Amino acid sequence: MFAIGDSLREARARRGLSSADVQKGIRIRERYLTALEEERWELLPGEAYTKGFLRTYAEFLGLDGNLYIEEYNARIAATEEPLVPQTLAPAYRPRRGVVRALLGIFVVTAVLAGVAAFGFGGSTQNAAKSGAVALQVQDAAAATEAPFKARALPHAQPLPVSAAGPLATSTSITAARGRCWVSVRTGGPQGAVLFRGILQKGTTLRYTLAHRLWVRMGRPRTLDIALGTRLVKGLPRLPANVLLTPAGPQAA
Repeated sequence: MFAIGDSLREARARRGLSSADVQKGIRIRERYLTALEEERWELLPGEAYTKGFLRTYAEFLGLDGNLYIEEYNARIAATEEPLVPQTLAPAYRPRRGVVRALLGIFVVTAVLAGVAAFGFGGSTQNAAKSGAVALQVQDAAAATEAPFKARALPHAQPLPVSAAGPLATSTSITAARGRCWVSVRTGGPQGAVLFRGILQKGTTLRYTLAHRLWVRMGRPRTLDIALGTRLVKGLPRLPANVLLTPAGPQAA
């Protein structure tokens, strides 16, 4: 194993190049080159792009691109469970003007088909079929405009803790069994952001519970969440939210 970022930075420095020089040479934005050198993988636009940038950068510096990809796959690449909840990914929504224009075209076409069926001696049955086709087309167009809905998460009831005790005054979130994407906000999902990113294995976040904390977790079962000295039990396997309060944890 070797440090991917440090070796890239050292190789660039040995050649007397700046990040701006590399950007001009390989057409990769300087901020992405910096993210590679600092191993800030969460700042890169996805795993496929990350591997492509990594190979291109390494080979530009005269290094073995395959070696860097193998090291990335061994240490960094995503496992079978997602690090970032899919419900956080921006949903694709076509432009309303385009959708409306297409819907209008479909409706007009269907109406003309129905008129033609009647005008040229078509039976009532043919007209009914044309109307059914028009409804199906409208339903398909409307479906593209439907808002993205996040999947309902488990654990609607308060989550248990390891033992009963007094009201907690502090909490800790530890990536005990692997790295995990975590977002921590005060009060709720619209509150001020206290932390947002990948919590590396062995790393702990600590907060006082003067206010309730809303936590979204990409891989909950990699985490140990404690209220005071009491561990929260029953965290799900899939991405989920939890509200931490002095009296105990609740699903959110």
